[in-house]
Amino acid sequence: MANALQSLSQSLADTIEASGKSIVRVEGRRRQPASGIVWSADGVIVTAHHVLERDEGVKVGLPNGETVEATIAGRDATTDLAVLRASGKGLTAAKWADSESLKVGHMVLAAGRPGRTVQATLGVISALGDTWRTPAGGEIDHYLQTDVVMYPGFSGGPLVGADGELVGLNTSALLRGISITIPAATVKRIAEMLLKHGRVRRGYLGVGAQPVRLPAALQESLEQETGLMLVSIEPDSPAEKGGLLMGDTIVAFDGEKVRHLDDLLAMLSGDRIGKSVQVKVVRGGQMQDVATTIAEKE
Repeated sequence: MANALQSLSQSLADTIEASGKSIVRVEGRRRQPASGIVWSADGVIVTAHHVLERDEGVKVGLPNGETVEATIAGRDATTDLAVLRASGKGLTAAKWADSESLKVGHMVLAAGRPGRTVQATLGVISALGDTWRTPAGGEIDHYLQTDVVMYPGFSGGPLVGADGELVGLNTSALLRGISITIPAATVKRIAEMLLKHGRVRRGYLGVGAQPVRLPAALQESLEQETGLMLVSIEPDSPAEKGGLLMGDTIVAFDGEKVRHLDDLLAMLSGDRIGKSVQVKVVRGGQMQDVATTIAEKE
């Protein structure tokens, strides 16, 4: 038994030692520094958006003890992710794993570098779920929660699997009182957008809407119980230009069913910007198709 525990203990220590080569300190706020992860060896760092309280004067503490200047390449408050460019050289890029292989009960390590050295804590995957939308409207590829204790300064640091590969980025800002891990797939998707555009591009329709129950006949023919009734149309918006009217009830968008506001928000993705889409609405009890060109949200 003692040998088994010693072996496990040494394996955990080896895992943190290896992953620590890709964990940096991020100094972007007045209080305690946070953590970041080396995205590429040329100095690209991913971290949490909320730990960057200033746009200038950001510094990064490297694994070799050196502290260097960094600039913000892009940030997205809705997913609490940010990308930095640091002037360090010879950095070790993190190895990311497919977090979809995780199961509830799998052992994981949360790591951070709020000081000069790496810190770590041990726990298990406590909850896994499907794609979900943050309170700020960002899309996370799947819900990933652990029972790991998030020490101050751990936000922006990695969640490390038993094989030593990183399965996500930890943050304490997406849900109040709950530490969430942003899965590797989301980190990759958002980081690539931020590096390319400096922001996450999102579509804009320009409507205010609320879910309403459809008449029984429409529920049966459309095979859905609810749609989105438009309660406001912004002036000069894609919705107004396309001919959508207050009182219209959206039931489909570009061929996909719309039941709730989250459905519509998810469909206003960056790849639809500039494209004309068919919006199916109920108007005066009749079904109509309205062509609308999606703009980019400022």
